[in-house]
Amino acid sequence: MIKGLHHNAYRCRDSEETRAFYEDFLGLRLVNALDLSETKTGRPTHTLHTFYQLDDGSCLAFFETDDFPFEFKPQHDYDLHIALEVAPESLRTMLQKGREAGMEVRGPSDHGMIDSIYFRDPNGYVIELCAKRPGHDAAMNPALNGARATLQRWSAAKGRQAA
Repeated sequence: MIKGLHHNAYRCRDSEETRAFYEDFLGLRLVNALDLSETKTGRPTHTLHTFYQLDDGSCLAFFETDDFPFEFKPQHDYDLHIALEVAPESLRTMLQKGREAGMEVRGPSDHGMIDSIYFRDPNGYVIELCAKRPGHDAAMNPALNGARATLQRWSAAKGRQAA
């Protein structure tokens, strides 16, 4: 069965620019970089695949390639964002660090179970740093929060029933 997340991969414009954000700014250690010259199907490629490790051992990974086009555009929070957990005291520190670096920074936002701040990485992806609030675990417990019923109401309102 699934044990956990190994890595989640995204495209990047520039691997060094991406490294500077994820390693120098966020503090995620670059743990691997694969210079790929051939795909597993034998197609020639010119691609760099980089991995940045979180404290739990999972990674955020990026592909820089010119093999085929990719439209980089600023993402809306509802389209795509990467939420990374931090200690509550880190929110204020990272908020100030982002402002001092001249980055686009939003927050803090109170989401009830977490407090969050938001940045935009060099590729346009929204990066959310979130800190758990008291009651987080209960709020994420489906036996207490009615998640299934909420999904079913949503689906019914759209005219179809969730399985």
